[in-house]
Amino acid sequence: MTAVADDIWAILRELAESQKETDRKFRETDRKFQETDRKFQETDRKFQETDRKLKEVMGGIGKLGNRLGDFIEDAVRPAAVRLFRARGIDVHEVHQNVIAQRDEGGIEIDLLAVNDTDVVAIECKSNLSRDDVDEHLERLGKLKTLLPSYAGKRVLGAVAALRIPDPVARYAYRRGLFVIGQNGGHLEIRNDGNFTPMVW
Repeated sequence: MTAVADDIWAILRELAESQKETDRKFRETDRKFQETDRKFQETDRKFQETDRKLKEVMGGIGKLGNRLGDFIEDAVRPAAVRLFRARGIDVHEVHQNVIAQRDEGGIEIDLLAVNDTDVVAIECKSNLSRDDVDEHLERLGKLKTLLPSYAGKRVLGAVAALRIPDPVARYAYRRGLFVIGQNGGHLEIRNDGNFTPMVW
């Protein structure tokens, strides 16, 4: 009987030891889960910080793009009279940031070069895209309605940019717009002598 009792006690001791080992492993697993959770929280915090910094950078890039657009606008404004007079359009006034708002809608035009018979509406961008050209064409179609003081004049269009990809420049040319870009240290109208501007 004592041998059986000793065996039972041995089994119970083994079970107790096994239970202690299982408890130890559960505590170790729980510790690892808590460590993993802490690491996930730290990673999430880093992702949120990265996202915040990325938004700041993107906002800065947007502001830089706006400033570059302002830069090209400020560069074209004093050159506009010279550029269009060289093309036989004797403009003598340049108006900047012309905004019109009526019941029919609204437009904003970066530069208007005018004389007694002509108005040249110029859109200025840092990097000109086909969408920019299309938006400007739409603007030109509304100009006489939204700025009726120019209703009796010929309305012409131009786009100016620091960077004008060749396909976009060709597209603007084909749509009847003057294309103003840099050549070395000065601005020029890139349209050749065969160009006929669209008149609105």
